[in-house]
Amino acid sequence: MDIKTFGELIGWTRDLHAHLARCLSHCSTRNEEERARALLDYLATHESEIERIVNEFERQADTNALETRVYDYLSHHPIKTHRTCDEPYAKLDFNGICREVFDFHDQIIDLYQTLVEKAEIPEAKELLESLLTMELNESKRLARQVGRMDDL
Repeated sequence: MDIKTFGELIGWTRDLHAHLARCLSHCSTRNEEERARALLDYLATHESEIERIVNEFERQADTNALETRVYDYLSHHPIKTHRTCDEPYAKLDFNGICREVFDFHDQIIDLYQTLVEKAEIPEAKELLESLLTMELNESKRLARQVGRMDDL
């Protein structure tokens, strides 16, 4: 996707979470490990919830902020994820799934941190800071829940 505005960036982030949710859900029935299947189901639900939250950000954001150009994004490394769901999570164990999903979230957080540091327009900076806070909080919540599953 060719991202030119903050609105497109938010839409792209929403779509990444939606894609990950579908892929995790798809793979949950194909993983042989029961614990991994339960994790995949939980993660799919969590990613769908993040998709919904990001959609609300997009819906409620300041129009000027959404239309602001994102020049600095072009120099950021693209986020690595399974853009096609060729069942990568069906082959991973519990810890492998955790590593992949947390790496995905870390990349989004890194992108937003980089953009917050470079944002010059107050409305855009505020929007990015809100998105960054949401991603950080959701990542922490995910880590707590996964930690609890691991304890079982």
